[in-house]
Amino acid sequence: MGEDLSGAMTSLTLRVGDLAGEWDRTGLIPPELLRDLGAEGRLCAEVPEQYGGWGLSSLHSGAYTAHAGGLCSSLRSVMTSQGMAAWTIQRLGTAEQSAGLLPRLTGGALAAVGFSEPGAGSDLAAMTTTVRRDGDTVVVDGHKKWVTAAHYADLLVVVGRHEDGAVAVVVPTGTPGVRVERITDPLGCRAAGHADVHLDGVRLPADSVLGGHGLPTALLVTTALAYGRMSVAWGCVGILRACLSAATAHATVREQFGRPLAEHQLVAGHIADLYTAEQVATRVCEYAGRCWDEGSPDQVVATVLAKQVSATQAARGAATAVQVLASAGSRDGHTVARAYRDAKLMEIIEGSSELCRLMLAQHALSAPGAP
Repeated sequence: MGEDLSGAMTSLTLRVGDLAGEWDRTGLIPPELLRDLGAEGRLCAEVPEQYGGWGLSSLHSGAYTAHAGGLCSSLRSVMTSQGMAAWTIQRLGTAEQSAGLLPRLTGGALAAVGFSEPGAGSDLAAMTTTVRRDGDTVVVDGHKKWVTAAHYADLLVVVGRHEDGAVAVVVPTGTPGVRVERITDPLGCRAAGHADVHLDGVRLPADSVLGGHGLPTALLVTTALAYGRMSVAWGCVGILRACLSAATAHATVREQFGRPLAEHQLVAGHIADLYTAEQVATRVCEYAGRCWDEGSPDQVVATVLAKQVSATQAARGAATAVQVLASAGSRDGHTVARAYRDAKLMEIIEGSSELCRLMLAQHALSAPGAP
């Protein structure tokens, strides 16, 4: 990359400035800003340099993602979607598909990934979206819900059923039969471009299917979701850091009963809890990032653990920050008000907290020495 990581973070801070609250209130990040950031490789920083990306390690990409998450969770959500699309193309696509698609994602084109459906959330095996071959084309039919960044997207990576398995297919949003219906009032990450996507007889060249063949549904979904879980986990670290910063700043200047809030033991306890949450989330994310970079066999469970711990700590920590700031942090668009809403969504997306707990329990029970 053309600048060091610290410089990249400073640059992003300057680009976002104090606009995150306005984006949250209006529900929109300026698309031209997203395209500019994309063209600079900032939206999918792990893409190799040969394709125009920064080629960051998972650990360094995580640090950058946490910084973005502390500035604006909606922007971080768009980054997560772009990174998931790039990751899926890299892992499932052919060399030719990577060479053709990845430079678009580092050149200003925006992307989103469609998993969930009206009847398929955590149970993605229940997907009804289909991808069927018809000569030298494929036809896609289905309905994807709550597709982050779809409102901005030029390309959609859509997961659907194909014969006895599943495939991921790249769908340009301008293709006939594609209808993107924006969700205008989401609880959190209001400017992340959430949308429902309707796919009615969408006909595409057969080489739009990544890898050109089907895979077991569980393998395809796990591959694509892995990046998203890591990115969300790091984004939650950013949320906790933003909440800790806002809470400590307020508690040191706001006075009650003749002394700063920070000198009241119960408020100091809230600050300690926030600090602890941020440190715990950071450490589990760092561990997962090292597992990714080292190719550790613990990579999958470490990723699920990072997502579970960071999301639950962010939701609890954001509530704590609102409690410390009270009315000062209860204005629409304020850092902790945004965090309170945004963090709750992090307990749902890319695998709910309940699903993550089940996966962790299954791992613990299957580990050597388990009863």
